[in-house]
Amino acid sequence: MSRLFGSVRSRATLGATLVVAVALVTAGFAVVLALRSNLTAEAGTRAERSARAVAFDLAARTAYEDLTGLDGDDGPVQILDEDGGLVAASEDLERISGTATDEVKPRPAPPAPGDDDDDSGDSGDSDDSDDSDDSDRAEDSGGSGEDLAPGEIAGETTFGNGSATIDGDTEDYRFAAVDVQTHDRGRLTVYAGAPLAAEHSAVDTAQTAMLIGLPLLLGVVAGVTWMVTGRALRPVEGIRREMAAITASEDLARRVPEPGTHDEIARLARTTNETLTALEASVERQRRFVADASHELRSPIASLRTQLEVAAAHPELLDLDGAVEDTVRLQHLAADLLLLARLDAGERPADSLVDLAALAREETAGRTGVVVRTEPAQVTGSRGQLGRLLTNLLDNARRHARETVTVTVRREGAWAVLGVADDGEGVPEADRERIFERFVRLDAARSRDDGGAGLGLAIARDVAVRHGGTLTAGAAPTGGALFELRLPLVEEG
Repeated sequence: MSRLFGSVRSRATLGATLVVAVALVTAGFAVVLALRSNLTAEAGTRAERSARAVAFDLAARTAYEDLTGLDGDDGPVQILDEDGGLVAASEDLERISGTATDEVKPRPAPPAPGDDDDDSGDSGDSDDSDDSDDSDRAEDSGGSGEDLAPGEIAGETTFGNGSATIDGDTEDYRFAAVDVQTHDRGRLTVYAGAPLAAEHSAVDTAQTAMLIGLPLLLGVVAGVTWMVTGRALRPVEGIRREMAAITASEDLARRVPEPGTHDEIARLARTTNETLTALEASVERQRRFVADASHELRSPIASLRTQLEVAAAHPELLDLDGAVEDTVRLQHLAADLLLLARLDAGERPADSLVDLAALAREETAGRTGVVVRTEPAQVTGSRGQLGRLLTNLLDNARRHARETVTVTVRREGAWAVLGVADDGEGVPEADRERIFERFVRLDAARSRDDGGAGLGLAIARDVAVRHGGTLTAGAAPTGGALFELRLPLVEEG
């Protein structure tokens, strides 16, 4: 299970389905509530219309038995007097709830004055009982409480829900209560009901449709999301497979497929291919570096071995000075290779303050034909690495200068600029970047004894970059080569 939902495709499908489910359930509840409210209000309107029709007939002095609204065709009707007693009701009304009284049979008309004298002794008790009962009913009569003139119908209508049984059929109803002030029967309250069967049926139908349709719709959403995310992520799987194949074969010349779209996956594929290109170039550079280093090391080692073999056979022929020179050259080459290896490994320079002017004076001390012009300029970094950079530039300038090498240090905006210029033949513009490559020597006819191994300028460029600066080659005012080192300046104080 955890593996299934560990994929982006599964999580996207689950997330989309849950969001749609929440939205649909919320919308479904809102629809059901709105439908129920509207249908209930419509039933209330019908009930109010029936109640006002009966109230209009009562205001017109229509007798109870002549009221057309009591036939039960439009719903149950009750008419209560101002004491809450039932004086008229729909035909065949068997049971009712939700109105001011659950009585279904009207009370008999009161006797005329003077009748039933024999029962007069009990009249006091009977009146007290009736008054108490009528008072209780009046509290629940649901009347509007408006002051009405004879023949006037109240403008306010009260509503309630209940049920009624007419001729054996029981239904839920929406009841409306309307007060009317009659001329001869006092204040009456008319209760009329409209059936809620349509409301219940519509709400049940809507709920059933949602219960059936919601899972189906969620299934469609899940399926579509699964298919869409699968199609969208298909290039990612292709990239993964190709990267796995590249890792297994170690063939960095291969590239992952790039989709023809302009989305994030296409950018991922392009970035991956750019990374592979850079990695291939790095590996090729390292391979070439190892090959060149082996070639450069082979010469002094072979020369030193030859001299030692000759000395072993003929001690009198030992060239001690040549052996020492080859050993020193081998030592310098090994030191250069070790420094390049540390730089390639990302060794960070120290964060100490270095005064380029003082460094220039220190490195040029004892060198003939060197002119120094400086002003104070402090930078941060490794004094040893920056000293090695300046030494390499001075050695390169000395090899190519006719007479003079000029070293300058100046401040230029936020940069400290160190320049090393010679009065030699200069560097052709087409080769001003190539000379910073490792083991590159422009003087092809020059012997290795006269020139270096082609690592000095490469080391200088790497040191400059590691210190957040740049090292460029250009033309000096005297016609020779000018190398300029730019490093971020540290303000004093």
